[in-house]
Formats: sequence, structure tokens, C-alpha cells
Amino acid sequence: MVPLGWIAGTCGLILAAAISMYANSLLARLHEVGGKRHIRYRDLARHIYGKKMYSLTWGLQYVNLFMINTGYIIIAGQALKAIYVLFRDDGVIKLPYCIALSGFVCALFAFGIPYLSALRIWLGFSTVFTLIYIVIAFVLSLRDGITAPAKDYTIPGSHSERIFTTIGAIANLVFAYNTGMLPEIQATIRPPVVKNMEKALWFQFTIGSLPLYAVTFMGYWAYGSSTSSYLLNSVKGPVWIKTVANLSAFLQTVIALHIFASPMYEFLDTKFGSGHGGPFAIHNVMFRVAVRGGYLTVNTLVAAMLPFLGDFMSLTGALSTFPLTFVLANHMYLRVKQHKMHTFQKCWHWLNVVGFSLLSVTAAVAALRLITVDSSTYHLFADV
Repeated sequence: MVPLGWIAGTCGLILAAAISMYANSLLARLHEVGGKRHIRYRDLARHIYGKKMYSLTWGLQYVNLFMINTGYIIIAGQALKAIYVLFRDDGVIKLPYCIALSGFVCALFAFGIPYLSALRIWLGFSTVFTLIYIVIAFVLSLRDGITAPAKDYTIPGSHSERIFTTIGAIANLVFAYNTGMLPEIQATIRPPVVKNMEKALWFQFTIGSLPLYAVTFMGYWAYGSSTSSYLLNSVKGPVWIKTVANLSAFLQTVIALHIFASPMYEFLDTKFGSGHGGPFAIHNVMFRVAVRGGYLTVNTLVAAMLPFLGDFMSLTGALSTFPLTFVLANHMYLRVKQHKMHTFQKCWHWLNVVGFSLLSVTAAVAALRLITVDSSTYHLFADV
């Protein structure tokens, strides 16, 4: 909202939801192609295009999930630092330290949860933590907005800076709505799979988006262009309430990261794991400590070096979300269904493929520029 303003930001959120809903629906309809269910995005790509596209799709997914996990570790670090500042604002504990501690906690959680299905009750906790954060952030922002003087909603930066931040914000919008792993999620849906997946998508992009809109609009209304990328850094209120909100954000992030790291864990476990013994056999536990610990160490190092959350969201949207969710989805659907399409429908999908490809390249350039500028301004391992 800060780089777009009220009109463009509101329209952008709604439009991004609509096109994301459309693109994910296309993918959902490709669940069964050639008489075979495809439970992984890369498997679907291999069936339609061949082995080389399998590797490219998995590479895009890896980038997407790696960047998502990096973003989660940054958020967790910001939450821990916010808690520390509430009690001792002496500058001793800096953001990179908090990010390192967050990565360590995420690793401990990954060691103890061998499979995605083992999350079970943790998903319930994740929902509770999310609701706590939403309610507290909304209420405190509302209170601040009522009592604060006139807010400034001016879009910051020079004309050229606004161009790049606007493009980056567009990538942020599509990143906020998409995961790049819909086939993997759809594999867990009960029959009729496609119909139930479409119901879930309709719910996600309508009712499910309301909490996102509530926090986003309320935060921007209350603080204007000075709103922090981590909203709880802007709110005022009782220390204990802000502590609960930050702690909820931290714990929810630890759980959410595990969900988006699971495809990588599953790939590493399948390719390099022994496959023998129970999940808590000593050799399997040690394997998880070594492999998952190594993966999260790299994630944490990148997060600490470049803790610019908004920039990472822009880069992720450009490099992976656009290609996976919009370019590939439209082209796959075109390849599979082309014999049943009219000329207008084919032209429509080609327009999407070309248009989103160009937007992906443009957004990547803008995101890299933003990261370069922020890196030169703050230096590596910045305490932002």
C-alpha cells in the first residue's frame, strides 16, 4: 500500500486476487492429464513438456520456496527483535542476531516434525497464532488511527524511484496470494478433487482474504506512508499485548515455514535418506539434523545478510511466482486443452503467457535494483 497509495493499492489487491484465482483454477483442472494424477508441479511439467522442463520447474519451485522461507525467517527475526525492544531498547541485540536465533528455532522444529502430515495439531496452533496477531494488530492500529493527527498518504520517493517501487509492489501483490505448489496441496484433497479444490480456491480468494484486507487497510489508514513493513513496529499499546502479538507472529512463522520447506525436505529425504527404520530412529534424526539443518543454515545466512523483507517479496514474485503461477499455468492449460479451444481462447492464453513473461522480467530488474539500493544504504547484516 505504501508504494501504491489508496486507489492503486486497493485495486491492485483485488485484481491480484482475481488473476491468482483464475491462474490457480487452470492448474487445478490439470490434476489428471493423460489418465494419470499429478501430485507434484514438476511431475505435471514433465508429463506435458518432457524431462528438461521437469528440472526447470523444480528449479523455479526451489527458488520460490527458498525465498518464502527466507522471508519467514526475516519476519521471525523482526518479531523477536520487537519483543526485545519492548523491554530493553539499548541496541545490544541487533536484527541479525534475532534472525540467527529464529533460524535455530525453525531448525529444532524441523528436526522434530518428520513429515508434513505430522503437523496435525500444530496447524491448529498456527491458526490461533494468526488470529491473535490479526486481532491485536487491527485493534491497536484502529486505536492509533483514531487518536493520531492527520496522516500522510503521499507515495515516497522521486519519480524514477516510484516507478521501480510500483513494479516491485506489483510483484509483492502476486507473491502474497500464491505458493507455487498448488498440485502438491491438491494431492491432499478428497474426491472429487478438482471440484473440491475449486471450492477451496473460491473460499481462499473471497472470505479467506478478508483478514488480509483488514490488517492491510487498517494499518495503512492508521499510519499512512510511514507504515513499517512489519506492522507491529508501528503500533502503540500496552507492552504485554504487543508482546503477545509479536510472540504469536514468531511462533506462527516457525510453523508456516515448515509447511513451505516440506517439498524440499521431502525431496532430500527421498533422494538421500536411508528409508529404513522409524522417523525417530537415531540415524533418521541425525540425517534430518544434518540435511535440514544445513538447508536452514543457508536460509538463515541469506536472511541475516539481506534482511529487506519487501525487496525479497518482490524478487520472489518476479523470479518464481509469475513464471510458476501465471506463465506456466496458462501455457500448460493451452497445451493440454488446445484441441477444445476456440481461436479467441487460444489468443487469450497466449496473451497471458507473453504479458506475464514480460512483467516477470521487468519486476525482477526492479527488485534487484531495490535490493542493491537498500544494500548500499544499510550494508550487509544491517540492523533495520
